[in-house]
Amino acid sequence: MIISDKWKDYEVIDTSCGEKLERWGSYLLIRPDPQVIWDTAQKDKRWRTPNGHYYRSDRGGGHWEFSDLPEEWQISYGSLKFNLKPFSFKHTGLFPEQAANWDYASDIIKKRKTEGRGTEVLNLFAYTGGATVSAAAAGAHVTHVDASKGMTGWAKENAAASGLPHESCRWIVEDCRRFVEREIRRGNKYDAIILDPPSYGRGPKGEIWKMEGDIFHFLRTISDLLSDDPAFVILNSYTTGLQSSVLSYMMDLLLVKRYGGRVDADEVGLPVTESGLILPCGATGRWFKN
Repeated sequence: MIISDKWKDYEVIDTSCGEKLERWGSYLLIRPDPQVIWDTAQKDKRWRTPNGHYYRSDRGGGHWEFSDLPEEWQISYGSLKFNLKPFSFKHTGLFPEQAANWDYASDIIKKRKTEGRGTEVLNLFAYTGGATVSAAAAGAHVTHVDASKGMTGWAKENAAASGLPHESCRWIVEDCRRFVEREIRRGNKYDAIILDPPSYGRGPKGEIWKMEGDIFHFLRTISDLLSDDPAFVILNSYTTGLQSSVLSYMMDLLLVKRYGGRVDADEVGLPVTESGLILPCGATGRWFKN
């Protein structure tokens, strides 16, 4: 399993009965997690004093209850800064398990930089820009694409908070498939591509995205965007049924056979302090050329 275990400002303290107790900076949140199907007899006492608790409804959706939690606060990952705020459907604006992929991409980008090779990165379904900020801080130029204007604005705030120069990122609010098709027509190329697609989503003009039905064709399409000096492609999945082996097979068929290189794929997880368990948080596939 690929484990994101270098956090200082984030921690999964404990897990039990369908929920996880997390520390985000100095604030404690309890959020539901479908992977937590176990019950722990001895619970950390901090379960009783969260700053925020998201309760899922049997009818779908849910609601937050807060206690001394600010509307917005900030945490760090190394030199990177991220603004957080709780919003609908339990999210905070950051997926901490992806830090392992940020580090992976950063290491490759920095190595290429020492060799005199720049890295043009395309970040698709880019959300609030965790991967964007990390790649840009490592020395890449990043094209950040997301269908949500609000999420893209949030990503810009994270980039500014992390002290990134304005010219290090290009911000695009558009359906990712439409953008990729246009880039192919224009002949634009990228050295690295990051894809973090949702299981289900809608574009700004009502475009429907379903991971199981769309990802193989989309991955085949984006392979046309890779440059003559490609570095990596990272594909994440939070969709039940699309395990790491499925990501590996797709990337072997569409990337290794065309460009060479190799694929590593595995579950992604976060360490749980109280139990010593690793909480599964989806899967990731990494294709890299060298």
